[in-house]
Amino acid sequence: MTLRRYAALMGFGTILTWSAWVLVLSQFEPNSAGWLGFTMFYASLYLALVGTFSLLGLTLRRIINPTELPYRHVATAFRQSFSFAFLVVVALFLQSRTLLTWWNTLFLVTALTFLEFAILAVRRPQL
Repeated sequence: MTLRRYAALMGFGTILTWSAWVLVLSQFEPNSAGWLGFTMFYASLYLALVGTFSLLGLTLRRIINPTELPYRHVATAFRQSFSFAFLVVVALFLQSRTLLTWWNTLFLVTALTFLEFAILAVRRPQL
């Protein structure tokens, strides 16, 4: 798959997931939505953020380092978009339960940073 096709498919999927998130926002009443409504809210938001952050990360990596192979940009951007979207969604969930504090946020950022370092340490250098 070419980089252009990947970006087009990811963009289309991201638009769909943002549309799903807006649909959930407009159709569910928070007081009566129950666990299913909140699950759909957070899942659609997470997928929309993953797509958005992945495309932004890919674009920035292509601008900053245009000589590196595109599949490396895609893999890194996609992996890091999962982590950053997870951070945002967990922070929003904790905030909705009034449990978000600075030390919870620091713990989340530290855990995700260690996870990224572990992935980089395990990955073999590719020639």
